[in-house]
Amino acid sequence: MVPMAATELAPGRHFAGLRIERLIGRGANGAVYAVTDPAAGEGPQAWRALKLLAPQGGDAGDDAAAEAAEAADRLAREAATLQRLVHPGIVRVHRAGGTQGRPWLLMELLGGVDLTRYTRPARLLPEPVVARIGERLARALAHAHARGVVHRDLKPANVVVDWAADRIVLTDFGLAAVAGAERTRTGLVLGSPAFMAPELLAGAPPDAQTDLYALGVLLYQLLTGELPFDAPALGELLRRIAADPAPDPGARSPGVPARLAGLVRGLLAKSPSARPPHALAVADTLAALRSGDAPAARGDASTA
Repeated sequence: MVPMAATELAPGRHFAGLRIERLIGRGANGAVYAVTDPAAGEGPQAWRALKLLAPQGGDAGDDAAAEAAEAADRLAREAATLQRLVHPGIVRVHRAGGTQGRPWLLMELLGGVDLTRYTRPARLLPEPVVARIGERLARALAHAHARGVVHRDLKPANVVVDWAADRIVLTDFGLAAVAGAERTRTGLVLGSPAFMAPELLAGAPPDAQTDLYALGVLLYQLLTGELPFDAPALGELLRRIAADPAPDPGARSPGVPARLAGLVRGLLAKSPSARPPHALAVADTLAALRSGDAPAARGDASTA
């Protein structure tokens, strides 16, 4: 694999008919750029996000080549998945392709920040705002699940909130829509361990219920500033997820309404059958809780 820093595109350069404006971020296998798309006209509607993989170097070893192939496969799967999903709570894909040996995905450019900003104790959002975020995410998941798509990697880093546009958007479907429990070459299930349901760790395939468990972890973290299960070592973390009872977010953060805390604990149930039946039921419950709960004095989402 050619090092990503050596293959970054400079602002002003044209690639795949797009003008590179700035680098948004980079990872081990690729980078994301803000670009303008002449095909979309002029003005704000022309701005897009380009997800671009690094090229495969000719002298790459077997491991690097396999890693590059896995990354390209995930990008292709993300493109195919997102083209099936049209929902205001799911990032929109415009087109995908490959140029100069580099697979790419062109998506809408989202404003705002990802939810990791609001998982810190000093920046926790009011409980009704957390419930609204959860409701929007549950409706986006319901749309995906109805079309046979399981996200598989729901976590704060993959959710963008844009307060000005009143949008909460689920992103990064690179692990989605896989039949069975796909595993990496090292034998670990793909995804973020702290957000994985116990049945995934036992080898069960991902499904809608595993997404609901991850939603419970996300809500717990937004409400308390902590993960429900955490440990310094991966083995201990996995043991706690599998064996320890789901903690009560109200015990960690006394301001959490009892009904909201109860819903989160239900989402974190060890058995999938003990969780809510589907994402739409979760969304409707959160909507009802939000309409009945008085705002709590824990910050202001407009200034957080």
